[in-house]
Amino acid sequence: MPRTALVIGGTRFIGRHTVVELLDHDYEVAILNRGTHENPFAADDRVSHVEGDRTNERALRTARLSVKPDVVIDCVAYHPADVETATDVFADVDGYVYISSGAAYATEEIPKREGETPLRSCTPEQATDDGDATYGNRKAAGDRAMFSAAEEGVNAMSIRPCIVYGPHDYTERFDYWIDRVLSYDRVVIPGDGDNVWHRAYVEDVARALRIVAEHGDPGAAYNVGDRRAVTLSEMVEMIADVADTECTPVPAGPDALAAGDLEPDDFILYREFPHLLDTCALADLGWDSTPVEEAMARSVADHRESDRDGGEWDPGREAEERVLGVKETR
Repeated sequence: MPRTALVIGGTRFIGRHTVVELLDHDYEVAILNRGTHENPFAADDRVSHVEGDRTNERALRTARLSVKPDVVIDCVAYHPADVETATDVFADVDGYVYISSGAAYATEEIPKREGETPLRSCTPEQATDDGDATYGNRKAAGDRAMFSAAEEGVNAMSIRPCIVYGPHDYTERFDYWIDRVLSYDRVVIPGDGDNVWHRAYVEDVARALRIVAEHGDPGAAYNVGDRRAVTLSEMVEMIADVADTECTPVPAGPDALAAGDLEPDDFILYREFPHLLDTCALADLGWDSTPVEEAMARSVADHRESDRDGGEWDPGREAEERVLGVKETR
């Protein structure tokens, strides 16, 4: 008899890939969301839709009664109260998996390890906030809510992805760099180009969610990231290689960036201190990641077929050209 999965979210990025992953492994799938975004599975009779607001407990209970899920994948729990309610409503499922974040870690360590690297604190005010500044705090509090539920006998677990990239990425963070590489033969890289902000290919995140739901230990959190981390310069070079184009990354320190009135943080996916997650616990469950070159190629192909350009993150090509001019004279 097929197993049934409920994906809370399920139509945009991680959730969309998770639905596909579950379908590919013979699950009957239902998605719960408000219906405010286009449903890519609307014509797929293998995927049912329960309309409702995940912050409404009644909507969650309605979904539990109508779907009777064996596993629940929670893609849109952004506040600890969301996790507390969900682990209560779905206390009897075989596996509840909450998507936390690598941003939940409080200490800059290389690498960050589950159960060793401390998590962020979260005040009552932060717990109900919606701003970017409290995102990591709220995700850490969600993890603690998951831990508490597991102590009460709920088969609850979490995954902690780092920066997620790949097809259908509505954040367009990675699209900015792909667009730069496809558009210009030289692009500015902030700093020395060797900074590392660990990334996770979205299909690997989806696979991690299924594997943890099936084989994870209640009360455990699992880091998710590419098994091979690349620097920002390596990423640009790899994008150019899989796109079959020429593009040279040009590292620029603070003095050079000042020529364009820019700072390193003006460039998306730059992080001064390396952010690297240990993924051994997840690998022990049988998970592995897609080779980075293959993940990059799929991401570039999807970008070319989309209308995404990452323009929201553009520091300004004219400013970048001034920086490149300074670098040429040195």
